[in-house]
Amino acid sequence: MRMNKNFFLAGFVFITTSIVSCGKTGSNGYNNNPPPGGASGNTVDIYGMAFKPATLTVKAGTKITWTNSDGFAHTVTADNGSTFNSGNLAGGSTFSFTPTAAGTFNYHCNIHSSMTATIVVTQ
Repeated sequence: MRMNKNFFLAGFVFITTSIVSCGKTGSNGYNNNPPPGGASGNTVDIYGMAFKPATLTVKAGTKITWTNSDGFAHTVTADNGSTFNSGNLAGGSTFSFTPTAAGTFNYHCNIHSSMTATIVVTQ
């Protein structure tokens, strides 16, 4: 029984494309795909070597939760060094902080200095 070359090629392309597109984390460990469901009003997703959203506005007393969706550790560290600091967050881990006063809080990842973001807290 002879197999049609076009049929074989189409099947190969479909399978290869399916395998490549299913992976959440690339071979370099970076997750470039958004987490399922997207961010809600008080969450920050860490993926693709970035905090998303880069600026989050919440009211004082709102619990903020960061989720590390990359395949390696990050930190969530206030630039002033004292307001909040998650320590190392392994992939899949979360960190929460509840600001009690209005203000603007810039923060970064201690491991990856290019990762920066801002929390704006209103009354």
